[in-house]
Order: sequence, then structure tokens, then C-alpha cells
Amino acid sequence: MPSGRKFAFLCSFLWLLVTGAPHAGEKIVLDEDFSAFRSGPLLPVVGAHLEYHYLPEAAPVNGWAVSAFTPDVGSQRAWRIIGREGGGKVLLQTYRNRREYTHPIVVTGDSLWEDYTLRVSFAPLSDSGRSGVLFRYRNDRCYYFFGVQGKEAVLKMVQHEVSFHRPKEQILATSRFDYEPGEQLQIEVRVEGARIKARIKRGPVLEATNASYARGRIGLLADVPTRYEYVQVTMTEQAWRKYARRKAALQAEERKLQAANPKPVVWRKIQLEGFGVGRNLRFGDLNGDGEVDILVGQVVHHGPKDQYSELSCLTALDLQGHILWRIGQPDPWKDHLTNDVAFQIHDLDGDGQNEVIYCMNSEIIVAEGKTGKTKYTAPTPASPDADPRFPRILGDCLYFCDLRGTGYPRDILIKDRYKNVWALNDRLEILWHRQCNTGHYPYAADVDGDGRDEIAIGYSLLDDDGAVLWSFDDSLHDHADGVAIVRLRQDLDPVVLNAASDEGMLLFSLAGQILRHHRLGHVQNPAVANFRPDLPGLEIVSINFWGNQGILHLCDAEGNVICEFEPVQHGSMCLPVNWKGDGQEYFLLSADPGEGGMFDGWGRKVVSFPDDGHPEMCNAVLDITGDARDEIVVWDPYELWIYTQDDNPRPGTVYRPARNPLYNFSNYQATVSLPGWAVLR
Repeated sequence: MPSGRKFAFLCSFLWLLVTGAPHAGEKIVLDEDFSAFRSGPLLPVVGAHLEYHYLPEAAPVNGWAVSAFTPDVGSQRAWRIIGREGGGKVLLQTYRNRREYTHPIVVTGDSLWEDYTLRVSFAPLSDSGRSGVLFRYRNDRCYYFFGVQGKEAVLKMVQHEVSFHRPKEQILATSRFDYEPGEQLQIEVRVEGARIKARIKRGPVLEATNASYARGRIGLLADVPTRYEYVQVTMTEQAWRKYARRKAALQAEERKLQAANPKPVVWRKIQLEGFGVGRNLRFGDLNGDGEVDILVGQVVHHGPKDQYSELSCLTALDLQGHILWRIGQPDPWKDHLTNDVAFQIHDLDGDGQNEVIYCMNSEIIVAEGKTGKTKYTAPTPASPDADPRFPRILGDCLYFCDLRGTGYPRDILIKDRYKNVWALNDRLEILWHRQCNTGHYPYAADVDGDGRDEIAIGYSLLDDDGAVLWSFDDSLHDHADGVAIVRLRQDLDPVVLNAASDEGMLLFSLAGQILRHHRLGHVQNPAVANFRPDLPGLEIVSINFWGNQGILHLCDAEGNVICEFEPVQHGSMCLPVNWKGDGQEYFLLSADPGEGGMFDGWGRKVVSFPDDGHPEMCNAVLDITGDARDEIVVWDPYELWIYTQDDNPRPGTVYRPARNPLYNFSNYQATVSLPGWAVLR
């Protein structure tokens, strides 16, 4: 039996015999037989951790990335490299997907590829679903598909959804095609302009004209177990030169933009080993010295999964890394979380000194920020849940607002995971309780001018007394991943912004009318800022996760989608960054030196992080040094680094946006960054 490179060469030779060699003058831009891969899953089980943590496991492997997966373990481990009899490797899709709105997909190539020929050899191991290839792939919801579906050869265009979980699919051509499960199929797709020609060796030839997508990557899609053996992409010399010019122009443009921006330089390093955690820090002045301090919250999960979680240990640090105080026992194994837990830093009584407000052991506790000593406590609200382990809620999150019209945010919203929210006063007495689809984190503002805050929570708007002003709980599915109340342009009324998971992106009027409903997939982690100074008002950025990871959208002040791209296959907080101080903000994708960086409102990478060994898992954005511009805090459970600009400090008139207060910090916050300026000397 042949083995190793000889086998790979034989596969390539046989492939050329059955499909035909590349035409004279064509350039091979991808030639993949998977022989360079290690055996095993392309992606391990990463779960919701990737929503706002960066893990290197999500990065492409030899240029290939798992583009779409669901919470199911089988979906995350679907794509595997295995050996084959006689030597060599194949890519095997192992999962039976029964969802219509998301599919197991792996992708490779370049989004700038335009005219090319794609050849793939694969074997569906079942004829009960679809298997094939994607071309001119824009993202894992927008692409062309060619392959088999049941006993048919199908060529189709896919573009987002027409309604909840109903994808928009346009059949471009189809033909009866009989094949046996396990039979090796060779397909070829040629795209030139709007013309598409797709054929299966010893099968039908399908042709269509469609201009939905002019360029894009290639991918493999299989809803049933399918074995992929070989993938090749070729271009004509003319198409290659056109692509190379476009690629060089984009790279030159990004180099120019990056050269015009300050470089990130390390300002401080702090060790966290033994008491560190994932994205579960809080920032604020604890000891009253006027500088930002750090509160590290480790977590215990009572299960199942992250449904019942609470703080296990709090460690307070200053920016020198000195431990100010600690509550609880640190444990290096309590560093993982995929949810919020209830703790914040806030001057609750308005005396100029911050308190720490937190939940632990079914109590809500107000402690001195300087020492951690308890000032007063109260039991958390009684749980309507039937779980006998927890007669009182553990506390999913805390949000501070002004419900009583005192002129100060001394009232507290506390909730369970998804169903109930309570309002407390500053003495921890319950003001009211409301059941609703809470989503993850609320947002409050005085929208009627009565001096008391209204609350956007989930798909509802509540009055200051908890009365429901309007709600879409009965008509919208899933839950709200991020909400905000914001005026996007001065001549427009404020809106309620809702990144609504699988419902997509919605904008509501304050009266409860749906102004925009973009069915863009599992949308979350929205942020509002001046990302596009060429446009009036503010823009919205969001990123997708479950079932369609990594798709970024930007909307203008009227809620129109103005930019869509998929640079990665993971989530992000998409935090706005005031990096230059000139009025334009970027958003932070991750701190990874390769895939991450700061991006502008056109989708261009404008700041890269140095490849200096810094932690990449978590990030936060805030002004720490006091020059009005933002620092970037990056950390993992072992260490924390702070980056600032290489031209810090910068005197003069500097952009200083007004952001969500640090006392309302959450992994699910909708970050709102409103214009403002400061004069620094």
C-alpha cells in the first residue's frame, strides 16, 4: 500500500484523471489533501466561553477554521482529521445536524477571491441530508452551495433568514442524481462574474447566473457524516493578478492606517496566579486614592453548567499589584465562567467613598471598598424557582439606577438567570418584583422626564415601579443578549437597541414599535459609538455567536446595515476604544496579535497588538492613566497587562466619550459611548 507523500501524490494524480487538470495558464491557489494535519478534532469543546473570551483553539488550523457550531458537544467536535486505510488523512464530518438555520461548516481561503474553479472529492456517508461545498462564501449565513441533498444535485444561494430560523434559500438549479452512501463524488464549480457552472463527475451539470455575491472564500458543509479527501482551487492568470492587486491594495491601506495610529505599549504588568479568573473583574477606586483599582471575582458553579453560579472569592488589588484585601479562599480551579455573577464597585450612599456590593451565600452584602469589611447585609430575594437547593436566588448580576427620583443611582436591580428581576433600595429592601424574559443585563434611563429611570430588560420596557410599559415576550423568541436606550442622532428620537440572540438585531421606539428588525443570526454584544466620522450620528457594532460565530455588522444611526464581514470564528465584547482622542472610535476584537486588534467602522484593522507574549483571553477598555484616551487591559487567570499609547500623555483638546459607568459592568452590557471632549494640560 502507498503511504505518506506517495499516497497524497497518488490521490492528486487520480483526482486529475477524473476531473481534468487545471487549464493551461491557471494558477493553483489551494491544494489540500489534509496530510499536514494532526489527527483529531479541528475544534475542541469550547462552549459559551468563546462568547467573550479569546481561546487559541478557535484559531484556524493550517488555514481551515470551524465556522459554525451550536451548544451541542457533537456540533463543536463535528469536524475531525482521521487516517485512512492505506495511508494519508481525510477530513470527516461526524455530526447529524437537524437544524435548518445553521450547518456544520469549515472554511478557508480569502474573502477577496473572485473568479475561480473549485474542485472537491468527497463521500457522503448518508443520503438523508445535504453535503457539498460553499463558494463565494461571505459568512456562514451568506454563500453559494453546490452538492447533494437527498437524491438531488442542488445549486443554491443562501442569504440570512426570511423569518425566525427560516433561512432565505434560492434554488438556482437542481437535478435528480442517484448515488450510494459512501460513494466518492468529484465535483467542480467554476465562477466567472455572475456565471456559475457546477458539475458532478458522471452526474449532472448545473448552470446559473446570479450576482448576489461577487467574491468570497470557499468552504465545506455537511449535515450528515461526510468524508472529504481533496480540495483544490485554481484561478486564471488574469483572475489571479486581479486578486493580487486587490489584496496588495488592502494590505497597503491597513499598513498606512496602522502607521498613523499610536502603537500599544505595555504600561503595567500584574501577577494573578492562584486567584485569577476569566472575564470577571471590576474596576474602580477602592482605597480612595483617586486611581483605578481592580476587583477579581472567582466563581463556584453549582450546576447544571452555569445556571447556578456565585462568587467564591474576592481579591482587591491596586495598580501596583498589591493585595488590598480578600474575602473568601482563592482557588486556582475556580477561574472559569460563561456568565455574570453579582458584584460591583459603587458609591452606593453617595459619600464619596466606593462600596463593594456583592452576593455570596444567598446574601447581598454592602462592604467598605477600602477594607472589604461588611457594612450591612440582607438575604437575597426568595426564588420562585423549584430547585430545592436554592430557596433564595444566588444573584445573576447587579445594576444601579435611580427608580425613586433621588437624583442618584442608589437603587439596585438584581435578577436570576432568565426569568425574574427585583428592585431594591440602598438599604437592600425590596421595592418590587417582575417576571419576564429578562435576557442577560438591563439598561436604565429616564425616558419620560419624570426624574425616575425606566428599565429596558429583555424584550420589555418597565416603568420605575416595575409596571410593564410594553413587552414582546409573547412574540419574540430566544432572549436579549444586550440592550440599551440611546439617541443615535440628535435629530432622531431615542430608541431601545436590542441584540436579540437568534432573533437578530432590533430597534424599538420608546412607545414600543419595532423600527428595525434585521434577521442577521445570533446577534450579541452590541456597542454604540462614533465608529464612522463620515456619517452623522453614532453607529452600532455587533457580533454573532451560536450557530454563526464571528459575523460582525455595523449599522448607521437609522439602523441600516452598512458593513458586514466575518474576520474570525468566535465572539467578542466589541468594546469601543478611544485610541487617538480625535473623535473617532475603534472597536476591539481581541488582543491576539494575529487575528485580533482594533478595527474601524469600515472593517479595517487599524491597530495590532505586539507579539510579546501578553495574555489574550480577556480584555477591558477604560481610561486608567487619566489622559482621556483608553487603555487596554488584557488578562488570563495568571497575569494581567495594561497597554497604553506610545505617545501618552497627549495634552490639548482630547476626545473623552461618556460611557456606561464602571459600577454597571457586565459580560453582557451593551456599551454606549457618547461624544464628549476634555482639555488636558
